[in-house]
Amino acid sequence: MIVVLTGGTGGAKFVDGLRHVIPQKELTIIVNTGDDLDWWGLYVSPDLDSITYVLADRLSSERGWGVRGDTFFCLQTMGDLGQPTWFHTGDRDLALHLVRSKLIHEGRTLAEATVEIANKFGIGARILPMSNARVETRVDTPVGELSFEEYFVQRWYQDPVKSVRFAGATEAKPAPGVLDAIMSAGAVLIAPSNPVTSIGPILAVPGIVAALKRTRAPVAAVSPIIGASAVSGPAGILMTAQKLPVSITGVAQAYKEFLDILIVDHQDAKAAKDLQRAGVRVHSAHTIMRTMQDKTQLARTVLSLVASKNTAHAASDPS
Repeated sequence: MIVVLTGGTGGAKFVDGLRHVIPQKELTIIVNTGDDLDWWGLYVSPDLDSITYVLADRLSSERGWGVRGDTFFCLQTMGDLGQPTWFHTGDRDLALHLVRSKLIHEGRTLAEATVEIANKFGIGARILPMSNARVETRVDTPVGELSFEEYFVQRWYQDPVKSVRFAGATEAKPAPGVLDAIMSAGAVLIAPSNPVTSIGPILAVPGIVAALKRTRAPVAAVSPIIGASAVSGPAGILMTAQKLPVSITGVAQAYKEFLDILIVDHQDAKAAKDLQRAGVRVHSAHTIMRTMQDKTQLARTVLSLVASKNTAHAASDPS
């Protein structure tokens, strides 16, 4: 079983590559829910939605979020009625939010609602929210503390960032199955997601970092940073706010407690050598995912690396 920690558009692209390389039944996806929000009275989970749409082959490749070929008539009408429209929810996308909200209102947990939705879409992979408890990424800016979606979508991440915190994380528990999946995995992969606001909330849930440190599976991460900037989005800004260098070194620092292998882009070959001298195992590859071939090639590369790590571990294990 391959376990993936993911969030954001980079994570969805990586999972898209994996699903074309290995059977979905061999995938367990642990998803960030720090971006979740109440929108028009509905429970919306952007990263769970994206992973669901990717695995169901419904994700809009043009936008990187939402449903392929969706329409936005409800959004237009809500605007006519004076409701906020800065979070662009499509009509088909809205149906998923309605079903999730209905299931939660009926007493299902977020994890149970996620399983039911995945089954309806015919998804073979196991999708797990990081927690059933509400954990909210909060971004401190000069205009006040914002939710991640307010900072990222509504305000286009233009505000300077003082710090980031994960409200509710210390009281949260991992969703059922999360710790068992990590402990029994053949490999744990950290997608090229924002280390602060896509992977950070997952790691903030008590017990998850400890499981990553204890698991016998190799833990490999793909860097979302090339050179001194993020491939996309505000990862660089947020890493700076959290006192992490905007570089592959900063990514390695974010995961230093449990990381076995860091996969970086070929453009970072020199920095990779410096990081290796510091004791981090680094592999250079083509990590920019513009095409399906890019996605599948990166997936194959990462799977090959963790397979070789497993083989080496088995050969040296006297048991």
